[in-house]
Amino acid sequence: DLCICFQRTVPDDNIDLLLENLEQPNGLSLQSENCGGSDRRSVLHVEHRNLNPETELKKYFGARAVLGDQRPRHRNRQFQSSNWMTAPKDSWPRHSRPGLSMTLLQSQDGIQYFTFEHSRDYQQLQFKFLDAVESMDPNNIVALLQLNPYHIDSLLQLSDVFRIQENQEMARDLIERALYSLECAFHPLFSLTSGTSRLDYLRPENRAFYLALYKHMIFLEKRGCPRTALEYCKLILSLDPDSDPLCMLLIIDFLMLRTREYQALLQLYQDWEEHRNLSQLPNFAFSTALSHFHLSKQEDMDPEESDKQRQKADLMLQNALIMFPGVLMPLLDLCSVQPDAAVTSHSFFGPKSQIGQSLALAELTALYVGRTYNVWREAGVMLWLEQSVREVLRRVDAKDPLVEDYQNKRKQRYQSAPRNIHRHVLLCEIKEAISSLPLVRNDPQPHLKTVPVGASNESTLSLFFRSLLPNFNLQGGPRQEDDMEVARAGHELNQEVNRLMVAMRDMLANIRFQEPPREDNPYRDEEEWD
Repeated sequence: DLCICFQRTVPDDNIDLLLENLEQPNGLSLQSENCGGSDRRSVLHVEHRNLNPETELKKYFGARAVLGDQRPRHRNRQFQSSNWMTAPKDSWPRHSRPGLSMTLLQSQDGIQYFTFEHSRDYQQLQFKFLDAVESMDPNNIVALLQLNPYHIDSLLQLSDVFRIQENQEMARDLIERALYSLECAFHPLFSLTSGTSRLDYLRPENRAFYLALYKHMIFLEKRGCPRTALEYCKLILSLDPDSDPLCMLLIIDFLMLRTREYQALLQLYQDWEEHRNLSQLPNFAFSTALSHFHLSKQEDMDPEESDKQRQKADLMLQNALIMFPGVLMPLLDLCSVQPDAAVTSHSFFGPKSQIGQSLALAELTALYVGRTYNVWREAGVMLWLEQSVREVLRRVDAKDPLVEDYQNKRKQRYQSAPRNIHRHVLLCEIKEAISSLPLVRNDPQPHLKTVPVGASNESTLSLFFRSLLPNFNLQGGPRQEDDMEVARAGHELNQEVNRLMVAMRDMLANIRFQEPPREDNPYRDEEEWD
């Protein structure tokens, strides 16, 4: 009767069967049944003003510091009133409809189902884009963009190039331009804030919007705007809350912790636990405990209520550590904390807790630790964690029946993970989580047409080049049965991949983007690519 459980094991070499089984309802589908719209509304409600990072920055620094003497210039003024996600910049080319539109497919039970559509000319642009990708020369994507400055997939792909080159400002600017063009194509009835507008991720035309929103959210969080990033997280989740194609439930708790919205996080957990089994995800198991702990420390809380919150926090953290013992040692390592001998010498938290967990569970724990370790670094939080670890060891030594019960559940539930979790891990850029991905060569429904699902030990850079090199295969051939052969082949393969990555980094570092003749693009701004 669990909505969240992991799929039965299938032979590792049968990748097609694995992918097929991952889509079955008894996998970790994170899909809901009989989920009331009122519950979703409280969690997914989005406000237009919170989609603008200036709203958050003004709270931190004041309007004068954020806006200065900025005045909108006449050229793009006509577009500014109708766009909520990004405002056009003077450095951008003039916007003309690139052949992208949105259609209302149907309305049912108060929910509107939309889809983006490509005109015939835009479809031809897509073919040119694929040719540019296959040429392995980013200059060809640049040339395509200079002639078609609002082609979405080109903007997304070139943003990745600039991000790899550590030009974060240009990478972010290209994502914002993509969002601006996508928003200009919205159907009049499509709403960012109602929570009732849906986009099917399985339609290829819709995926670029999901990707642009996700990348924009990550840039906002890194820029120091976690509240705005949370708003975009809720927006992405609202577009398809049942399937959650990018598995936003793996990051929403982190953003709520970053913005200190502890009550909202606990409300989300309470509303969705029954039908989504959030407690089976390591991030919610630990983050809800941390929320109760922070609430117990609030000065304006009644002492009796504070004690209740602390007791809940203690019990929930202990249970999380018993359910997911593989989280502790990597977490302490990233927090630069050396555990005492009583912990390191105990088998429960020792190397066995890492080696013994499945790849699917390792993927989830590595993702959580790599993303949230900073919220555990606070001295008071670390002291609380230490006390909880000691109590867990006492319960383990006392043969607490919950320990064996959770061990059995780990074996039953976390045998494989569904595609939406893999998509999330590929986008997260957390190398420890990416290295835990199973060996899967191709995803029939990748998050971008040109980007296949990745493989273990594959860096973000190699994932990008897999999108440029369709025949690039990290596995180098079928998996062999003999363990020694697999280990030896894997070692040799890693050396080859490392050499390739060094060469690719050198190539990217030396890229000089060439501009086509100006007469080919009369609308190009003087300073566009400067």
